[in-house]
Amino acid sequence: MNCVSFRASSYNDLKRLSFKHKYSMMKQSKKFYTGFLFVALMLAVSQAFSAGPSLIPAPPQVAASSYLLMDANTGNIIVEYNGQQQLPPASLTKMMTAYVASHELAKKNITKEDTVRISIKAWKTGGSRMFLKEGSTVSVKELLKGIIIQSGNDASVALAEHIAGSEDAFADYMNRYAENLNMFGTHFRNATGLPATNHLTTASDLAILAQAIINEFPQHYKFYSEKSFTYNGIKQPNRNLLLWRDSSVDGLKTGHTQEAGYCLVASAKKGDMRLISVVMGTKSNESRAAESQKLLTYGFRFYRTVVLQEAHQEISKTKLWMGAQDELKLGVNERVQVTIPRGKKDFVISSLTIEEEIKAPIKAGDRLGTLTLSLDGSTLAKLPLVALEDVEKGGLFKQLIDYLILLIKSFL
Repeated sequence: MNCVSFRASSYNDLKRLSFKHKYSMMKQSKKFYTGFLFVALMLAVSQAFSAGPSLIPAPPQVAASSYLLMDANTGNIIVEYNGQQQLPPASLTKMMTAYVASHELAKKNITKEDTVRISIKAWKTGGSRMFLKEGSTVSVKELLKGIIIQSGNDASVALAEHIAGSEDAFADYMNRYAENLNMFGTHFRNATGLPATNHLTTASDLAILAQAIINEFPQHYKFYSEKSFTYNGIKQPNRNLLLWRDSSVDGLKTGHTQEAGYCLVASAKKGDMRLISVVMGTKSNESRAAESQKLLTYGFRFYRTVVLQEAHQEISKTKLWMGAQDELKLGVNERVQVTIPRGKKDFVISSLTIEEEIKAPIKAGDRLGTLTLSLDGSTLAKLPLVALEDVEKGGLFKQLIDYLILLIKSFL
């Protein structure tokens, strides 16, 4: 065997050679044989690493009082630090102000063309402003853009008064919507985020709110990506610096007061994956952008959103007793998406728990067990396992046979 044919030979072919032959070859070509063993060893190591889970580095160090990174599609948290700590949200409050307005528009309680008369209170409200004039009329659409893009406190008060009659009453609306979204660490006192006693939220709650804005009102979410807005001849830029630095970023909102520090809720999309980052209590406008970018870069680099199971697709079959057919198809009612480290999809473990002695009749959607998906010992998802089809009772003879079999089984 020459060197070329030796390299082309498989390991099984090599084992078929006699020991004497191999020993002779080794003496004749010791250098090559040593090289072959080295290559074989490297291939084995390579295969071992490629078969195993990919290595994920620790999350970046983020200079913020509280921060969080969420997959917007799954709601899975990738990175979190003090995510449940209650902190003043500053102008991040206006995300809820806009969210309430979006709901009122959807319910047709208001329209985008409604004209809103600007009150003295709205006109006098300090901080970031849209520069509304007392007594003037402004459309709901312009106020909504002024809130989202310019972070106008005057616009927030004006729209709150238009929807609820007063800012205090509007704050009650805000808290009801927060409760509906399970934002249990949040309490609002105003529509602007200006400092007020017990006006608090958490990074976790803000991520939930951002997810709701993105998923429920895409027609309004597009406003969060606009880089500037002009009203009354005054052009003001969006304060979210990431809109200029990262083309994947398309929202959401900045906030700043002396008490809250510099805050930013950002969202970015690459392919089918969308991430939401929240940073609270950073030191500067530049810092909140840079710290948010760290989180987003980390998430996109090392994690992915994967679909593990489509809705209404067969996962398994189980024995069906006393039915018009002997087997029943099982699946889940919803698409199963999870966020996992890159390269780990093949290591997700599926386990099924199915009820014993399932009997007809069966209706599609009947819960008959549980699907559990886990990775590295942690549960990714647990969903009801349901029937995917209707099955009526079988004939009397079929029912009698199955009844007798079950009766015998019960005595065994």
